[in-house]
Amino acid sequence: QVQLVESGGGLVQPGGSLRLSCAASASTFGLYIMGWYRQAPGTERELVAEFVSGGSTNYADSVKGRFTISRDNAKTTLYLQMNSLKPEDTAVYHCHARHIFSGVHSWGQGTQVTVSS
Repeated sequence: QVQLVESGGGLVQPGGSLRLSCAASASTFGLYIMGWYRQAPGTERELVAEFVSGGSTNYADSVKGRFTISRDNAKTTLYLQMNSLKPEDTAVYHCHARHIFSGVHSWGQGTQVTVSS
């Protein structure tokens, strides 16, 4: 199981930007399907963005055109660039990894993003 540590969350005004990072412990980072999920109070965890097989990306409709997922395999780090943030983006953002062969899932502890004026 890979260890995931998120960072980069914080308080930002509506319209602002943040970049989240997820540092992974695995040297075989390239063998993991990676993604970002979020969970607001009283709601279920939802997909924000992910890499799918073949290296393509998938985004929730609510973040398309505003968020960009990327990864640096050499640094074993996943990123989420969030622009034009809205109050409804407020949530705890979690990094997720799934090994492409074993199917084992791993989660980070999450980083809080609060969008408020």
